[in-house]
Amino acid sequence: MWQAKQIIQNGRLMPWDEARLHPLSVAVAYACCVFEGMRAYRHPETSKLSVFRMEEHLDRLEQGIKIMRLHPAPTRAQLREDVLRVLHANEPDDDAYLRLMVYIEAMGSMASTGPVGWTAAAVPRERSEKFRTGFAVGVSSWARIADNASPPRVKATANYHAGRLATLQAKADGYDNAIILTAVGKVSELPGACLFLLRGGKLVTPGVTSDILESVTRDTLIVLATELGFAVEQRQVDRTELYCAEEVFLCGTGQELVPIISVDRLPVGEGKPGPVALRLQQRYESVVRGTTPDHAEWRTPV
Repeated sequence: MWQAKQIIQNGRLMPWDEARLHPLSVAVAYACCVFEGMRAYRHPETSKLSVFRMEEHLDRLEQGIKIMRLHPAPTRAQLREDVLRVLHANEPDDDAYLRLMVYIEAMGSMASTGPVGWTAAAVPRERSEKFRTGFAVGVSSWARIADNASPPRVKATANYHAGRLATLQAKADGYDNAIILTAVGKVSELPGACLFLLRGGKLVTPGVTSDILESVTRDTLIVLATELGFAVEQRQVDRTELYCAEEVFLCGTGQELVPIISVDRLPVGEGKPGPVALRLQQRYESVVRGTTPDHAEWRTPV
């Protein structure tokens, strides 16, 4: 597996081990950082890489920068250039996971809005060993963060503390992952991933007001599923619907699409990956890698 050799900080390319951020910076002291995770996929025949839905990821990053009031922030052109440049610099011979971070890099207070720094990195990231066979998950006792507390539609590092607690609990309880409910007991998402259910042949996903991250991958699957002829409904989801569903699967840039085969030790459907999840997994794979000409506008060549 290839290894990262170079990283970009504030537009400057440097050796990986030379990247620095002071431990008393506002980014560290108060978790004042927004970020995006992207993937660059390798075409199986040409070996060329393309970044999947980079512009949509940059849209969401700019939204987070605005809500977090980071100023002055790097330009979109600068961030786009750094994503592509860090990929070229590391010369990956396979898929790459990209982390683009914008933060307050100096000491300050909780009210500081700058000075703003940024980092672009490219690293390898293997798929879960259960990517094909599916996860066993449990509903967490931790509640999802709310929009009027720590807005989940902002992809901020601080928000991931809640997901980490749910993940640690799930692992301690013998599960692969956790499903988190909103403060009023409706299904929200998993740590780092959104959720879909199949009920009565219709795909259902918690709506954007269910305290979810407005996921680029979720949006991708809504489009692809609709093109395959599935009705997709965005609405509130009850916990017991997880037990009644024919299929359940998660999605996200990091985890891609992974079937869920049990919830709270109750089997989902037949207790194995369902045909709809597997069909969407295959379709997603062809689109992100460019083995189909469809949705070429989502792939940025490197």
